[in-house]
Amino acid sequence: MIFLQAFVHSIKLPNKKAMFQLNRIGMDITVIYMFILLFLVSIPSLIDRLTATNGPGTEMSLFFLIIYFFIFYYLPLNIIVFIVLSIIAYIGSGIARLMRRKLRYSILWKMCAYTTTIPCLLYTVIALLFPVSDTLLWIFLIYTFVLLVWVISIYPKRKIRS
Repeated sequence: MIFLQAFVHSIKLPNKKAMFQLNRIGMDITVIYMFILLFLVSIPSLIDRLTATNGPGTEMSLFFLIIYFFIFYYLPLNIIVFIVLSIIAYIGSGIARLMRRKLRYSILWKMCAYTTTIPCLLYTVIALLFPVSDTLLWIFLIYTFVLLVWVISIYPKRKIRS
């Protein structure tokens, strides 16, 4: 149920109410949510691998092919996406400091993770229907970054203590 709420609120971003509801969700739920989301993103590649008639792994049994896929596709995908999210959140913390907003890195990482929901779902649908270019991933990265800056601008400013 919590994952469904996180999904619904992440679709509504940068809505202020949705943003503050997502802040109440724990980091452990956010990480599991990202694993689920990245699994959905990897489904088109898994289907391509299972239906391939030539190339590496065509002689393997289904069980070993799925293990091979998760080790050499799903795991690296998770590592790369988590590193990119961390870098974007780090850049976002600098932007938040420049904009004088009350934000910590963990909140920015969470918001950055939830801003990837729409691009990930869009990528999955497009990849199921058409071959996808890597250029689309750069567009999604820019979308995530712009949405994160928009989210940062919604947060209240720091009060200047005298």
